[in-house]
Amino acid sequence: MDKTAALASDILQGIGGEKNIQRLENCMTRVRVEVHNDDQLDVSRLKQLSGVSGYVKQGQQHQLIVGPGKAAQVVDAMRALMGVSASVSIDDTERTKAQAKAKYKAPMSDALRQLANVFIPLIPAFIASGLITGIINILKRPDIVGDFATQYPNLLGILGIFGSAVFAIMNIIVGVNTAKVFGGSLAMGGVMAGILSSPQLAQITLFGEALQPGRGGVIAVLLVVILMCWIEKRLRAILPGSIELILNPLLTTLITGSVAIVALQPLGGWISEAIAHGASLAIDRGGLLVGAVLSGTFLPLVLTGLHQGLVPIHVELVQAHGYNALLPILSMAGVGQVGAAIAVLMKTRNARLKKMIKGALPVGLLGIGEPLIFGVTLPLGKPFLAACLGGAVGGALISYWKVATVITFGLSGLPLALTIVTGKVMLYLLGYLVAVIAGFLFTWLLGFNDPEE
Repeated sequence: MDKTAALASDILQGIGGEKNIQRLENCMTRVRVEVHNDDQLDVSRLKQLSGVSGYVKQGQQHQLIVGPGKAAQVVDAMRALMGVSASVSIDDTERTKAQAKAKYKAPMSDALRQLANVFIPLIPAFIASGLITGIINILKRPDIVGDFATQYPNLLGILGIFGSAVFAIMNIIVGVNTAKVFGGSLAMGGVMAGILSSPQLAQITLFGEALQPGRGGVIAVLLVVILMCWIEKRLRAILPGSIELILNPLLTTLITGSVAIVALQPLGGWISEAIAHGASLAIDRGGLLVGAVLSGTFLPLVLTGLHQGLVPIHVELVQAHGYNALLPILSMAGVGQVGAAIAVLMKTRNARLKKMIKGALPVGLLGIGEPLIFGVTLPLGKPFLAACLGGAVGGALISYWKVATVITFGLSGLPLALTIVTGKVMLYLLGYLVAVIAGFLFTWLLGFNDPEE
């Protein structure tokens, strides 16, 4: 049995066996499990597994941090041991009950989690788009590649299409994902987004003003599709079964589309403009202080799940300005944690902790900080505070230098340097280095209680 299968088997035993599993899934770094009976979980045993860097509980969901890429492999191995297809949702009735309980216990967290679930599937596309755009920026620089741009204009044009395609269909994808998260028809969600983005809107005048295709961006799409899901469910409940299939989509489209054009798209436009201008103004005017506060408080937001509410802001900044000045600031939080982890590595005598840090540092440098948060800094206490302070120093400098990226979200750490706007790359790398040093120094000065073996 290989290490992945062995870890999957150990996790199954620690959560009380396959019969106790209600829902099993994964994100980029975590195995996520919902169970029938929490009393059957052996949390202390799960935390001690060699492949598990941390444990978190959010609502009814138990999350085990196992690392990027490995999370999907472990879940696949668990499903193989259970004999369950990857597409099967275990006991949907019980899962629905658990979700309802979680909603009333932590409605804010649940709402933000739903919001994040709309955008998380877009992460691979945004990463690809940002990196391709970064490559294009490099290829356009004569001081680096000479006259490459003039010799191969068609190649740059094709790369430009590859890099911008996600933005051409973003509203449609958000509409489909929103419908999926809120229980509506996926195609109808795409249709609602298509209505809001239709170029033909520009030919229509309403209340003395021409309509604007795409106004409100993803905010308008979210509002409209959430309303669509609500209307669709209500009509399904009241329409006779024999005609529901025909009348429901017709009435849903007419009602939702009318409300969208008259009210929700303008409302989404105002909200979108307020978010984009407000965030940009705060960063431009706030300088060192705003950067320090944003980056210094980001790790606590990650712990509570409130960071998920920032996702639409990232998207709106790119849609409005073509760049994102918020992401480089927030990424410094993870960089400060790298410095804190290096200090712990140098001071600790705990062999298991050293091994965990050595395994988590490479992905931490690449911007995936959960193994370091839950496996190193947070359990030790003071290093987590030191990481926040180190991140605040880096964030202050990044904000002051007005460093921005062309990507929305999903990328951080050193790879983010490839997507930084022209002329700011070295400043980003300098801020990265300062954040690492600051996190290291704060941890060294604050110290920590070295755990016994």
